[in-house]
Amino acid sequence: MNEKTINIEQFRKVMATKEEICDGSEMFIIFHKLAQEALQITSEINNKYNTPEQIVELFSKLTGTQVDKSFRCFPPFYTDCGKNIKIGKNVFINACCRFQDQGGIEIGDGSLIGHNTTIATLNHDFNPDKRANLHPSPVKIGKKVWIGSDCTILPGVEIGDGAVIGAGSVVTKNVPASSVAVGSPARVIKQIEIK
Repeated sequence: MNEKTINIEQFRKVMATKEEICDGSEMFIIFHKLAQEALQITSEINNKYNTPEQIVELFSKLTGTQVDKSFRCFPPFYTDCGKNIKIGKNVFINACCRFQDQGGIEIGDGSLIGHNTTIATLNHDFNPDKRANLHPSPVKIGKKVWIGSDCTILPGVEIGDGAVIGAGSVVTKNVPASSVAVGSPARVIKQIEIK
């Protein structure tokens, strides 16, 4: 792998392997390069008014893929990569969300992400001698999910279609479809019944 020639698809494929990223490695250096690009684009998103159409355009630039015109986001928005975010149709991201997306974040059609939500896809190594090394693990949010304000979604979590995550929850494990999960750590308290 060569830092100068790696493309977005190659980056995503490497991240999908979930292999450890060692401090100082080529991929580690690429992380820092992508972070600088993300900082530049998010400063455009966050530091002036943009129309909804301009937000779609900026998010398409940030993610490296065409974001659907139905996408909406209320800035500010923060990410330290951007290139491993996949956003479906009719997705809404409310203000002050923070995505650590190197490991991959997928948000399904019609999902709503509440204020101040943090989605993390990297863990540091437990060995103190390798603490700077990173372990990627993707987060997948299904279709028509509602994540309340001030939630934290940890690496490797999958949230099923139609689920609701209560405000202030810390999601440490998978949440089944059509269920409500709350708390820290979040636990399922009921199934959603549509009448």
